Amino acid sequence: MALPSGDHKADILGIFAHHKVAANLLMLIMLLSGVFALANLNVQFFPSATLDLITVRVVWTGASAEDVEIGITTPLEQRLKVIDNLNKITSTSAQGISSLTLEFEDGTDMVLALDQVRREVDGFRNLPQAAEKPVIAKVNFYETIARLVITGPENPEELRGLAHQFENELLSRGIDKVEISGLPEEEISIEIPSGTLNELQLSLDDVASKIDSFSQDLPAGTVGDDVAAKELRSLDQRRTETEFSKLPLVSTEHRLILLGDVAEISRKPQDGSVVVEYRGRPAVNMTLQRAEQGNSLEAARILDAWLTETRAKLPENIQVTLYDERWQLIKERIMLLVTNGG
Repeated sequence: MALPSGDHKADILGIFAHHKVAANLLMLIMLLSGVFALANLNVQFFPSATLDLITVRVVWTGASAEDVEIGITTPLEQRLKVIDNLNKITSTSAQGISSLTLEFEDGTDMVLALDQVRREVDGFRNLPQAAEKPVIAKVNFYETIARLVITGPENPEELRGLAHQFENELLSRGIDKVEISGLPEEEISIEIPSGTLNELQLSLDDVASKIDSFSQDLPAGTVGDDVAAKELRSLDQRRTETEFSKLPLVSTEHRLILLGDVAEISRKPQDGSVVVEYRGRPAVNMTLQRAEQGNSLEAARILDAWLTETRAKLPENIQVTLYDERWQLIKERIMLLVTNGG
């Protein structure tokens, strides 16, 4: 029996058959929802990993591991044990460096935890005088976007300058982090003409002995007990060209001759210390990374625009090669989802 023309089924198909606008609205909502979901799709290779860790690192050049343990690591551990929501502390004492890692319970507000750690470390008054300022940092998760290789200049110093120039440009444009590897280690070079040595009646061994005796940073024990204990050290180590130039070399009747008066002092790369080579030539490797909340595809667009501008301005003998483009893998997966969805 046929239904009267004014009646229709009460199921969803009947409703949509009778109200055609509702079907169109549902389709439009589905399409808009798909566009919204695509725009908010996770654009990173690995899921975000929140690390509830804070590190404290103190450099004390020249101190033995035992001195570091007694003078820095143990006192800092005692102070940091009172931090709220602290799960455990892991520490390492090595020659010239103390490292502590603080692990917090899940859900801890790491901004407040970092502030509390800084207050406790700043309140530590018995830090050895020669120790450097403690470096306190929250451990962050970074993911590699791509890598660059810079080749061309044979002079390592030109490579160093280019690498740091490119690093500053990329960071200013929005890349979260840039790591540089392959730069040669540097050393202080002191050159004295043989004629000058003869005039001063010195040998190279004599000069080396004087430099060694006047440039030391050695622990000399402690004075006092418990909270009143103070570290004793010889504080005469040189670290820059200017500081070495002021070392006394020879005292004459008329004046005191300093090392800088007779020697050419400069900072140079160590021989054979180039770590990275590309096609048989010295190179510098740059790793571009995004932060935990960063957008890999947006970072890739920044990198592409920077490469286009930079390559157009570089001399012909300098090449910037892009490789390990991990953001491409993310793009391919997203396009696979879009294709399947279509």
